[in-house]
Amino acid sequence: MSVTDEIKSRIDIVSYVQQYVPLKKAGRYYKACCPFHSEKTPSFVVNQDTQSWRCFGACAEGGDLFSFAMKQHGWDFRETLESLGKQAGVEVRKQSPLDKQKAERADALRGLLKIAADTYHKHLLSDKSDDVRATLRYAMEKRGFTLETIKAFGIGYAPPGWQNMLNELTNLGYDEAQVIEAGIAVKNNNGRVYDRFRNRLMVPIRDDRGRVIGFGARVLDPDDNPKYLNSPQTPVFDKSKVLFGLDAAKRSIRDTETAVIVEGYMDVIQAHQAGFINVVAQMGTAMTETQLNLIAPRYAKRVVMALDADDAGQNATRRSLETARQTLAADYTGKLSVDIRVLQIPGAKDPDDLIREEPERWQALVDGATPVADYVINMEMAGLSEQASLPEREQVARRVLPILTASESDLYKQDNIQRLAMRLRIPERDLLRWASEQTEAEKQAAQRRKQTPPPPRPYAGDGMVTSSEEPPPLAIDELEEPPVDYDNDGYMPLPGEAPLAAPTPLRSDNKLERQCLRTLVTTPDTYYAVNRKLRELAGDNEQLRSGPLADLGVADFTVSDYRALMQMFSMSVRQHELDVIEFLRKNLDPALLGHLDDLLVDDGVQITQQMKARFGGELEDLIRQHNTRVKPTINPVDEMIDQALNLRRNRLNREIHELSFMQREPTSQAEDHVSIETQVIISKRARQILDAELQRQHNLLA
Repeated sequence: MSVTDEIKSRIDIVSYVQQYVPLKKAGRYYKACCPFHSEKTPSFVVNQDTQSWRCFGACAEGGDLFSFAMKQHGWDFRETLESLGKQAGVEVRKQSPLDKQKAERADALRGLLKIAADTYHKHLLSDKSDDVRATLRYAMEKRGFTLETIKAFGIGYAPPGWQNMLNELTNLGYDEAQVIEAGIAVKNNNGRVYDRFRNRLMVPIRDDRGRVIGFGARVLDPDDNPKYLNSPQTPVFDKSKVLFGLDAAKRSIRDTETAVIVEGYMDVIQAHQAGFINVVAQMGTAMTETQLNLIAPRYAKRVVMALDADDAGQNATRRSLETARQTLAADYTGKLSVDIRVLQIPGAKDPDDLIREEPERWQALVDGATPVADYVINMEMAGLSEQASLPEREQVARRVLPILTASESDLYKQDNIQRLAMRLRIPERDLLRWASEQTEAEKQAAQRRKQTPPPPRPYAGDGMVTSSEEPPPLAIDELEEPPVDYDNDGYMPLPGEAPLAAPTPLRSDNKLERQCLRTLVTTPDTYYAVNRKLRELAGDNEQLRSGPLADLGVADFTVSDYRALMQMFSMSVRQHELDVIEFLRKNLDPALLGHLDDLLVDDGVQITQQMKARFGGELEDLIRQHNTRVKPTINPVDEMIDQALNLRRNRLNREIHELSFMQREPTSQAEDHVSIETQVIISKRARQILDAELQRQHNLLA
């Protein structure tokens, strides 16, 4: 039994969900209003028999205990595994001494920073000195923060003096090295240690789990510099990987499917105070790929850039859009789909100023934010004269095309190209040709950057496979696998020989999930081919495209470990620094690395080893006879599409089965039945389309 299975065997999903959602018994199910979107009629259902949950409303999502905990708390798999493991009393993994040391070190630093934040906050609210009173007036009158907001964000005050916080922390038992490592103190060339933050308004910076990891400090004395001072990079803080306010904003972002990115934490605090909770700050001069991936597509389908209107802010917008373009370049093949827009504030005001002066205008400006294509065209055309030469216009076109074509929607691409063609007076065919050249160049560059992944560890009992070893020369993919209890069927290992490890018994669905994951991991391009096929089958039917024929994803898998692997795979194809397998090895939880290794070991290798034990020298003759009968190898893309469509069909069968039970529930209201009946019709239509396509493919191979 895997760790995830053991945890699920100890924690009942109804009991767990009940901690966060007021479930009510409805026949054999438990129902409630969905915690992940606003609704009046309950569409959130928990099935105790199958230990699963599903939203039949706007979310149209479902899963098991792990997926609920991840969605409810915004956790990744590792955080979920550790939290549920602790609750279930299951040891998740054995930490190496180095891992344990790093974890303890990070926990100690976060604990130190939390004490510092509480101390700064206490100074601001409890100290009655003139300096503190002036600082509180500044925060409430000049910045416009209410007392409730100051408390909610833990805003504090670092008094003048060189060693106030250093002494506070060392008196509590921390040593100077820890205080320096946390970024609270500085050590100069002469060896003197002193406070980094002095006479400043202190704003705690938290990670997406709400843990204090650093500070932003606003100057109070106009003669001091710099105006804003952030914590330095530490083992727990890297400003390029943090979005200020995300811990408080992520639920609102998920509900509205929109994230608004501003430049500074003062903008965020002011926005949240005014009720605009889906606002976060990028913590630097430009957004990074890591920051974008924190919110899209995990929480947001729409990202609005609302940076300052001054030259620095506009330059930051340009750099952020270039980062977004590089990240979203994957949209050529469907890796990531997010609507990027730019909010331009009239009168060159900052978001902070506008929200304080005219809060009623903010939402209208967000709703009416300029599509990135329009913004980029206008920005590049601003410096182009009417009499510009063709080479000058071509230069502008080549700068703009990557963003205008960074979409998987042919309709959007065509519309963007037409607008650019009209503005630049260049034929569409030329723009399309240039765009195609740039896309191909990027693909070739990405291919050159790919590195050979490290060789996978083999199955149990066979030692380590090295890169010099030859793969099995015989095609045995279509050989029937021996039974899972084969090793107990008359075979005894020779003296000194390690017994063969029998493959883990899998249901047919689980085997198909494993096959799909293996193909995705070893041949990532098949992922985009599958998504294109699903969109092709859905056609222009938005209900099918966004529902039963949506892109391949976590919901297509039932095994918790495979769901977690699929989620990490989705993240791997949204980055461009590492090969997919390298990314997985670097970022997967140790509890999942064994599953990854199993995926990378070809079934043929395992079967060959087991059959050699039984048939000895006769095996090669048997395989040669088999090879004379087998058909030519199937194209891996076509094979993956076939597997994925079958996987989706299995998912639809499960969902239709659940929906059918819901239709028969006597407690369901009339409007519930209408909604459920509609979903049944759509799901059955999708299944018919899949059946027809699968039959067509099988006929071609016959």
